[in-house]
Amino acid sequence: MKAEYFPPKEDVILQNEAPTDFYILVNGAVDLRVFKNGAEQVIGEATTGDLCGEIGVLCYRPQLFTVRTKRLSQLLRMNRTTFMNIVQANVGDGAIIMNNLLQHLKEAKDPIMEEVLLETENMLARGRMDLPLSLCFAALRGDDLLLHQLLKRGLDPNESDNNGRTALHIAASKGCENCVLLLLDYGANPNSRDSDGNVPLWEAMMANHKHVVKILTDNGATISSGDVGQFSCTAAEQNNLDLLKEIVSHGGDVTLLNSNRSNTALHVAVSEANTDIVKFLLDQGADIDQMNSHGWTPRDLADQQGHDDIKVLFQSTKEAKTQTTVPILEPRGEMQFLGRFTSEPTIRPMMGRFTSEPTICPMMPREGAVGSPTGDRSWNQSRQRRRTNNFHNSLFGIMSAASGGGSGGGPNALLLSINQTKCAEPGKDYPARVTVSWPEKGDDKGKLVLLPQSLQELLEIGAKRFGFSPTKVLTKDGAEIDDIQVIRDGDHLKFASDGELEEYNLQDDGALR
Repeated sequence: MKAEYFPPKEDVILQNEAPTDFYILVNGAVDLRVFKNGAEQVIGEATTGDLCGEIGVLCYRPQLFTVRTKRLSQLLRMNRTTFMNIVQANVGDGAIIMNNLLQHLKEAKDPIMEEVLLETENMLARGRMDLPLSLCFAALRGDDLLLHQLLKRGLDPNESDNNGRTALHIAASKGCENCVLLLLDYGANPNSRDSDGNVPLWEAMMANHKHVVKILTDNGATISSGDVGQFSCTAAEQNNLDLLKEIVSHGGDVTLLNSNRSNTALHVAVSEANTDIVKFLLDQGADIDQMNSHGWTPRDLADQQGHDDIKVLFQSTKEAKTQTTVPILEPRGEMQFLGRFTSEPTIRPMMGRFTSEPTICPMMPREGAVGSPTGDRSWNQSRQRRRTNNFHNSLFGIMSAASGGGSGGGPNALLLSINQTKCAEPGKDYPARVTVSWPEKGDDKGKLVLLPQSLQELLEIGAKRFGFSPTKVLTKDGAEIDDIQVIRDGDHLKFASDGELEEYNLQDDGALR
């Protein structure tokens, strides 16, 4: 294409001629004239950068005006056939061009232009425009008649623009129920996802189109098909608690990271200092220590930004999670307890797979020794390698045991409860830990290991740790251990081979402190 020069007072386009070309005014000026009531009237002017004759070309109708130069002007000619070939190869661009034209006609506020607009829209609705139009164009205008015509021609209901947005995305965002129903009837995917992770259901929720939301969900649309993490972040950024609740009501997880892992909704809510949203997200199970791609957690953000009220919420949430509920265990025998208050020491039966005997802390004195509650049971029978439960490690358990009546009360009961508090961690159940060494092989201090389930496994640990295969496990008194059950938490064991008779140091962590 090359710009052409036109002298003054020369007709470039004649009114009512065939729409073969349109022009872009490079410089100069032209008058727009119409022949009306036997006389020619000037109804407008075009200057540098304006178009002439575009309505006739795009709407394929006789030219509306005579275009006459006012002075020497330079115009760029565009042939209709060439232009239509370009548009055919870029349907999306053609829809944008047509939409811009219609918008221009609507904003012109001119009786002639309004008439052209009405006629053009009628032609579009009847499908009589040879300009290639997309479903997205019809959905954008909310024109269900044009949409129906295009769908009947066989256009793909799932066609999308350069951003992956389908006509259903656009119709849902516009709240056009008829367009949404038409597209679904012709097989549009209700869970189609654009390049940003948006789905039609989210578009309708964002624009608060309740009826469209119901139509989509009734036809199988789910919020989880899209980037729920990003949806939650958007709602939190807008400080829109209702939108977050709606995401949850449709089955979305508002605690997720977004697709690029840059944030969760809780990160955004902390940055926005929105306490109500933070509380809601915590109720939904949001993790205050969830790290984003930049290494920040919501707790870090609250500290860094000085949000004291949010920090209090985080602290209370953390404390609530650490609390556990422990059932009251029924005692054996004839003893009766009234609810949580007992008249006996807090040595309760442990219901588990290891033993049915009462649980004794490894830090307690052995039964039969000085300070032992009883002396008629063997150490092996009463010994437990597992920790006690949470309730009996509490201050309440200690006080209850210390103040209880009967033979189990008094200083010994208090001492047992204190030892239980030292040996157990709330809500956890650990195997016994023992120290193993082999002085003959140059190791006096030993290594701390978890006690396995069998003596053979303990010997294998010795072989792995020291590079030799022991055959015996001894105590410090030189006694050979032949049963794993006699080993207690905190014992110091030594390995020996058939040719050795090494003694074991027994460092009893159960000694009274």
